[in-house]
Amino acid sequence: MSTHLRERIEKIEELLERLAIQSTKGILIVVEGQKDVDTLRKLAISGEIIAAKTRKSFLAMMTEIEKLEVEEVILLLDFDRRGREWTKRATKYLEQTNVRPNIRFWQELRSLVSRDAKDIESLLPYLHTLKKKSGDSQTIIESRL
Repeated sequence: MSTHLRERIEKIEELLERLAIQSTKGILIVVEGQKDVDTLRKLAISGEIIAAKTRKSFLAMMTEIEKLEVEEVILLLDFDRRGREWTKRATKYLEQTNVRPNIRFWQELRSLVSRDAKDIESLLPYLHTLKKKSGDSQTIIESRL
């Protein structure tokens, strides 16, 4: 197995494990669409996840987050231009409402996969491809359980 591929897979799996832990602690995760939610569920992220695109507007999404009265929100929007813009806007808005925006996972994941995966929904196929290239026959879901 390529050392580079092994390291990348390990970093992504470690990040997903940390994300799962934060999610079980009740920290809300915001993604762009329902397919992103479905992907995180398949990756054993079990806490509350909301999809931004199912809301009528950016402001509707922010209002819904405010109503949940959470202290922190993990933003995991897409890595494309729109996702970067929404992450920036959401961060600014949440800070103004005294909700701590967490973009650390987004930044780390983006640096690990952004050339090959442009959104959260493509994360699972990307991980399967990495594992296949590395010669690891275990699926990403099996390794997370």
